[in-house]
Amino acid sequence: MTKNKRQKMFISVLPGEQVEVVIAEEGKVNEYYVEMVHQAKTKGNIYKGYIHNIDNGLQAAFINYGAERNGFLQIDEVHPEYYVNDVPTKKGQRFPLMQKVLKPGQEVLVQVVKEPTGKKGAFLTSYLSLPGRSFVYTVGRNQIGVSRKIENEKERSRLKAALEGFETTEGVGLIARTAAVGQSKAALERDYKYLNRLWTDIRSNAQKVKAPAIVYKELGLAARAVRDYLTLDITEIWVDDKETFDQVHQFVKLAFPRKNNLVRLHEDSDLSLLERFNLTKQVQEIYSREASMPSGGRLVFDATEALTAVDINSGKIGGEKNFQKMALKTNVEAAREIARQLRLRDIGGQVVIDFIEMKNPKDCREVEKVMRAEMKNDRARTDVSRISSFGLMELVRQRLGSSAIAISTEPCPCCKGTGIRRNMEWQALQALKEIHRDLRKPGGEEVEFDCEEELAIYLLNNKRGILADLEQRYNKSIHIDIEYEYDE
Repeated sequence: MTKNKRQKMFISVLPGEQVEVVIAEEGKVNEYYVEMVHQAKTKGNIYKGYIHNIDNGLQAAFINYGAERNGFLQIDEVHPEYYVNDVPTKKGQRFPLMQKVLKPGQEVLVQVVKEPTGKKGAFLTSYLSLPGRSFVYTVGRNQIGVSRKIENEKERSRLKAALEGFETTEGVGLIARTAAVGQSKAALERDYKYLNRLWTDIRSNAQKVKAPAIVYKELGLAARAVRDYLTLDITEIWVDDKETFDQVHQFVKLAFPRKNNLVRLHEDSDLSLLERFNLTKQVQEIYSREASMPSGGRLVFDATEALTAVDINSGKIGGEKNFQKMALKTNVEAAREIARQLRLRDIGGQVVIDFIEMKNPKDCREVEKVMRAEMKNDRARTDVSRISSFGLMELVRQRLGSSAIAISTEPCPCCKGTGIRRNMEWQALQALKEIHRDLRKPGGEEVEFDCEEELAIYLLNNKRGILADLEQRYNKSIHIDIEYEYDE
């Protein structure tokens, strides 16, 4: 994250149900994570599964690992140790044909890389990795590396030398994380030995269980937050649950033995943890389609199947002379807020931003510079393009997990997720068609039509004349009945 910033971490727990983590800087929410127990994330979990079937066209295998839907394993995510045949690749091929080297029913150890979404199963890999405090321990890759987010060349060299000094086993790699910065060689070695023991236990457990089965479960959100997000910039950690407080405090004692007062327990029964620090409103805004900017402008986020569109509503920009100046100011402000909102909402995939038109190329470069600088603070991998001649900027962002919006919302039962519904006039015409069809059926003296209260009132107020004409034409009475829903 941004250097020399004083940040606070807040962990709010509803025991047995939900965990929320907020990272705020000077009272402003920068990151927000939530996990519901009944929707616990599977990303990072390791399973022993078996190949259910192989799709030759996609060059991918569908893996039964015990979930509701089979996982998706592409050929480039299959470690060669699973190949059952030694098949040479043809010229121009990077990998052999999957159907030649794998077979249905074959058992594989896989890790969830991307959570299942909608009707799509999880994206899997057989190249396993175990995140620790200072390292990522990779299985199947002999790489020794340092995170690109560590920019100090002297520190990069020190960490790489420390990693190369460890006696790693064949097929194991290590990547230093940002939390490794400043850590002593002894602390780094402790983390390596812990991850080494963990992998030994996982491998032993995998040999004992029958597929499909889970062999390693990622830590819960509270523990992950402290492991992954606790940096020297964090000056306080507030927790509102005693059991979680004890766990976090124990972890922090090991990571920062000199910071005894870093973790604090919130015990106020009148105010929730987020209310106490005035963070509730900011968290609630994450779920809104719109986000406000300090100048009074608004950002509007619309998600489609393929991408997320962001529109900038500037409010009022007065005067033609001031337009370009104000457009630049608003766009710069929007760039900062969009980068923040992408983190908060964990928006992944392709994002298209419609900036206010700027005729001066120098202004466009300025906005691009701000956006790239702000996106550097993102934990996710990102790629930012230049602003096009149409005023559009495209960027791609890696989704870190299931976003707060994704796990807490569902399609509207009225509009089926489209955001629109048929108007009352259209609904009334469809109702009249159905009534007309029933009136034409032979026999009977009356026709009953059941509908919701809003439609019933509209029919009786706006279509009473047509209903009377239909009754007279077919010599039958029409009854409009309201459907009531009763709670059992």
